[in-house]
Amino acid sequence: MRFFKGDLHIHTCLSPCADLEMSPKNIIKRAKEENLEIIAICDHNSLENSEPIINLGKKEKILVIPGMEITTKEEVHLLAFFQSLDKAKEFQRIIYDNLPDLEDEKFIEEQPIVDEEEYVLGFCKKALFSAVNLKIEEIVEKIHYFGGISVASHIDREAFSIIGQLGFIPENLKLDGVEFAFYYKEEYKFYNLPLIRSSDAHFLNEIGQRFSLFYIDDLNFEEFFLAFKNKDGRFVKI
Repeated sequence: MRFFKGDLHIHTCLSPCADLEMSPKNIIKRAKEENLEIIAICDHNSLENSEPIINLGKKEKILVIPGMEITTKEEVHLLAFFQSLDKAKEFQRIIYDNLPDLEDEKFIEEQPIVDEEEYVLGFCKKALFSAVNLKIEEIVEKIHYFGGISVASHIDREAFSIIGQLGFIPENLKLDGVEFAFYYKEEYKFYNLPLIRSSDAHFLNEIGQRFSLFYIDDLNFEEFFLAFKNKDGRFVKI
């Protein structure tokens, strides 16, 4: 086993707050430049651009985890990582069923769905920056139902973090980990959850600027999952 470098929070051009240069080709190219071996694509409330990046990642021996950054009913950002695109798509259907449509047509073009060659296939018509009509406990439960991993996003930020919105992490909330973006605090370890550090990249030059290390045997979801569970000698460190 060895350490694999991973950045588990990368947005694509699909996220309305991300740069249009965040295309599948550009993301994989930048990930390779930063010596990343594991990345997760976590657009807001959608994973429409995950598949082309997964395909490109395989060619470059980069494990691409299909993921999502969900905005819960409490306006908490929550990361979800899935073991397969099929499972992720099933979860996405539930999110879409609880997410409003875009009311203003002019914003639709800010949410492009693209392929491996950067051709625009269409536009997502859901209001991706809105909150989903599901509570955080419900979303964590559904992530686990589809075999996924749930991680509280950037808990060291005031905006859209579980600490910023709720003031604490509920004891009964079955999170699999917490993410911080900037500065580690000793208090984080008392949550008794795996810690990851990610870039939350919205621009190409942000990819890999913050990362985690996964001590695993191979590049696959099973090993990735074991690291989060701290099982069989696998673990994640910051």
